[in-house]
Amino acid sequence: MKKLFILLLTITVLHAQSPLIPVPVSYKASSGSFALKPGTSVSISANSNELKTVADQLIKHPIAKGLNLVLKEGTLNDIKLTMLVTPNTTIGNEGYTLSVKSDQINIAANTTKGLFYGIQSLMQLLPMDKTNMNIAACEIVDYPRFGWRGLMLDVSRHFFTVNEVKQYLDAMSLYKFNTLHLHLTDDNGWRVEIKSLPKLTSIGAWRVERFGTFGDRATPKEGEPTTYGGFYTQDQIKDLVRYATSKQITIIPEIDVPGHSMAMLAAYPELSCTHEKVYVNPGTA
Repeated sequence: MKKLFILLLTITVLHAQSPLIPVPVSYKASSGSFALKPGTSVSISANSNELKTVADQLIKHPIAKGLNLVLKEGTLNDIKLTMLVTPNTTIGNEGYTLSVKSDQINIAANTTKGLFYGIQSLMQLLPMDKTNMNIAACEIVDYPRFGWRGLMLDVSRHFFTVNEVKQYLDAMSLYKFNTLHLHLTDDNGWRVEIKSLPKLTSIGAWRVERFGTFGDRATPKEGEPTTYGGFYTQDQIKDLVRYATSKQITIIPEIDVPGHSMAMLAAYPELSCTHEKVYVNPGTA
């Protein structure tokens, strides 16, 4: 209990020092604030497609919706995205500095990846109260402690639509995760289209719907409708990979064979040792 109290106290103190998750390497609060208004202008330090893409990610960020940020040429704009000509060796490839003053916000980095992460921090600094869009002045220096910052999403046991996976990727990018382990196959459903093996999705992607606790669900019976499931076409997988890449996230697919293969064997029982008919397994939570 004492250790738990110390942990909670530490988290509370860190959050009081910085409103960002994860906590940046350095956060220094300053006096004053930047008033964010509709039509606030954004500028980039060089006329390049890469920087324009990053600026567009700021302008179209889900959290910035309704602010009507605009990209304008010049150096006197409200929000500056600066690609450093002389690299800052402290922040590396994924780090950034973020300066919020009463008259300007400046995000600087060695790479567009660093600028992207700086934008995520800026979005976290926005007030929850959209009627008062004042961002507290501060100076931030941040770079990751770990190169691999991953989460896993299991779409085999319970299917998630493309839009739902994209929402997951949006949340991951906001908190600077960079790797998605996508669990595409298991006993409970085969979720990726393989054109040379069509039964993997026409049969293996669907199962009898069951409710209840683990271990208590009845085995599917002959003729029961397999109504629960879904899968991603190859074009949808490509779209998810592109979307993840735009969020600085790498997707690591998991194809779970030879173990946990009942969805595959339900489609192609001849691949099993017994060649006996099996069912897509609804029994795992």
